[in-house]
Amino acid sequence: MANQKEHDRVTKFLRTNQELLKTSQSLRDIYRISVDRNPRKPAMISFDEAGKKKVLKYSAFKNQVFVTAGKLSRAFSAIPAGTVVGLKLKNSAKWPVFFWAILMTGHTPLLINAALQNENTQNLLTQAKAKSIITNDDGAYSVPSFRVNDILGLEANYAFVPDWADHVIFCSSGTTGDAKMAVYTGKNLCAQVLASTDMGLVTTDLMYPEDIRIFAMIPFHHIFGFVAVFLWFTFYGKTLVFPNSNATKDLLYAAQKGGVTHLFSVPLFWDSIAQAVNRTAALQSKKKATILDRMIAYNNHKIDREEAGLGASTAARKAVQKKALGTKIRYAISGGGYLSPKTMSLINGIGYPLHNGYGMTELGVTSVDLSPNVEHRLKGSIGKPLYGVEYKIRPLDGSGEETDTGELYVRSAITHEREYLGGSLSRVKTEDGFFATGDVAYRDAQGCYYIKSRIKDTIILSNGENVYPDEIEDYFKDVSHLNNCVVLGVKPKGEKEELIALVVEVDNQINAEGISKLKADINAINESLPSEKRVQKIYLDRRPLPMANNMKVKRIAVKKGLEEGSEDYLDFEGKKKTVSFEGYDQELVSELQQKVTKIFSAVLLLPEFKIDGNADWGVDLSGDSMSYVEMIQEIESQLGVKIEDSKFGVLMTVNDFVKDIIDNHQDSLKKGKKA
Repeated sequence: MANQKEHDRVTKFLRTNQELLKTSQSLRDIYRISVDRNPRKPAMISFDEAGKKKVLKYSAFKNQVFVTAGKLSRAFSAIPAGTVVGLKLKNSAKWPVFFWAILMTGHTPLLINAALQNENTQNLLTQAKAKSIITNDDGAYSVPSFRVNDILGLEANYAFVPDWADHVIFCSSGTTGDAKMAVYTGKNLCAQVLASTDMGLVTTDLMYPEDIRIFAMIPFHHIFGFVAVFLWFTFYGKTLVFPNSNATKDLLYAAQKGGVTHLFSVPLFWDSIAQAVNRTAALQSKKKATILDRMIAYNNHKIDREEAGLGASTAARKAVQKKALGTKIRYAISGGGYLSPKTMSLINGIGYPLHNGYGMTELGVTSVDLSPNVEHRLKGSIGKPLYGVEYKIRPLDGSGEETDTGELYVRSAITHEREYLGGSLSRVKTEDGFFATGDVAYRDAQGCYYIKSRIKDTIILSNGENVYPDEIEDYFKDVSHLNNCVVLGVKPKGEKEELIALVVEVDNQINAEGISKLKADINAINESLPSEKRVQKIYLDRRPLPMANNMKVKRIAVKKGLEEGSEDYLDFEGKKKTVSFEGYDQELVSELQQKVTKIFSAVLLLPEFKIDGNADWGVDLSGDSMSYVEMIQEIESQLGVKIEDSKFGVLMTVNDFVKDIIDNHQDSLKKGKKA
C-alpha cells in the first residue's frame, strides 16, 4: 500500500477539481479547465486503417472544437437557437469534438446509441423535441440530418462567437413507445467531477498526476462511458485511447499499442476476457494450465509464493497478459451490472486489479470500490458513496425505517433534475431528496454496499423466497457452445405460479451431438444447485438474445415473448411448438411442404422421411449456418420468393417457411405458376 506521503500527493492533485467551486459550475467551466490544464499533453490517441497511431494534443483539440463549432453555426443557420440536437456517433476522436461544439453553439446534445435503429432514433428525437441530428446514418429523419464529413467540409467561421448551452440529455430506456430521458445541468455534472475529490485518500492508482491512458471503448452515450471515461479523465488532462472497432483484434491492438493503463467496461466484456483466458489455458499443456491456476490463486492471496512456484513469477504473469490486454493496465473497473465472482477472481488473478462500480443513467456514477486489497475486491462490493453522495437502504415493503438489505436510495447533487417521459418534461420525483434506484442492495458492517438485483428482476417463489437471477446465470455462463444466457421469472400459459426459466443462446456451429452434451451439462449444473435456485424451465432462443444499451439482456422482452408463446423460443426438453395451418388452403400447404422438405433433404443430405415439418434446422437436423444460407437460396430460386433478411435464423423449420411463404409471398407464388 502506498505511504501517506503518496496519498497526500494524489489527494492534492484530485482536489484541483475544486477550482470548479469558484466558477458558475457550468459545462463551459468543465470544458475550459479540461483543455487549458495541460495544452501540450495528448488528449486522444487513435489509429488509422493501417494501424498507425495518431495523437491529438489538448491545444489542437481545443482548436478543433472551436473551428467545428463555427462550421456547425453555419450548418445550423436554420435551426432554432437553444434547441436540442441529436448526437449519434460511435466513439472516436471526433465524438468529443462534436459534443463540445454542439454545446458551444448554444444547443443541447441528446446522446444517442450509434447502433440504435432509425425508427427508435426517430422516436427519441420526437420525444426530446430535437430540431436536428448529427449522424452518419443512412436514411432520413423528420429533422435535418448532418453527416460528420459534410460539416467538416464547410468553410470555417473564425468570427464565430460561442454561446454556450448548459444541458445534456441521456437516454435511459423505452426506445420504442414512451422514452425516458435524463436531463443533466452543468451543476449536476460539476458535482459529478467533484465526486472524485477524496479518491486519493483510499487509492493512489485510479487518478494521479502522471500520464494515464484510458481505453475509450464504452460508448459515450452511456452514462458509465460518459462519466467514468470521458468526463473524469479529460477533466484531469488524461489521454483517451480509441480502438478502431469493438472487434477483438482491434481492441487488443489498441489496448497494447496505445499503452492503455486504465480500462473500464461492462461485465459482458470482462466475462469474454475471462472465457478467452480459460479457452487458451485449455489448449495448453497440463503444466502451463497448472501454472495459470497457481498464478490466479497467488495473486488473489490464496497461496504463498513458495506454493505458487512459477505462478508467482513476473515473466509468467506478463506472458498471460500479453495475450489478453497488455502489460500496462494499472486499474480496471466493471460497471453496469452484476459481475460474476469467477470473472472477478480470474481477472484479478492474472494481475489486472478489477473493481466494481455503481451508477445509473438518472444518477451518474455514485460509488466505486476503491480498495487496494484484493480480498475485499473479490467480495464484489460497489464500495462506499463518493464525495457528496449519500446512500440509504429502505425495506422493500416501502416502510421508512433504514435496514441493511432492501431498496437502495441515493441523494446527491449529481442526480438529474428533469426528465423527458413520453415527450413531456417534468421534475424528478424524490423523497427527502433521495432517488429510489429500484435496486436491491446490502450494506455490510464496514459500511460497504453490494447490489443483489433489480427489484423488477427478482423472482419471488410460491414460498415467498426471493431469488436473484444474476446469481443463477453465473453458474451456466461457462458451458461449452453457450454464447449467452439469461435467467428470469416467467408464468407460462396454464401455470399458476412464476417459474425460474433459463433461456440459452448457442453458437451457430453446434450440431445434434453438441446439443445433447449441452443439455447434459446444463442439467448436471442445475442438479447441483440448492433447490430454491434450480431452473424449472429451459428454452433455446433461435436468435441472439435481445441486448439493451447497457449490454445486458432485455429480460422484459424475453419474458414477454415466453409468456405470449413466441415461436422464437424452443422448449429445451423437446416439446416443439407446432405451426397451425387452420384456415389455410390445405392443398397449397401440402404442396409447399413437399417442396420445402425436398430442399431441406437435398441440402442436408438426409432422407425426406427423417424431416418432420416441425424439426428445427440446427437443433434437430444438425444444419449449420453455411448450409442454412444455401437452403434459403434454393427456396428463393425454386419457389420464386424473396425471404427477408430479418427472417434469417427465425424461420427454422419446414412449416416455418411454408407459413411465411403463404403469408407474405402469395403474389410471387401466383407469378411462378403462370410462368
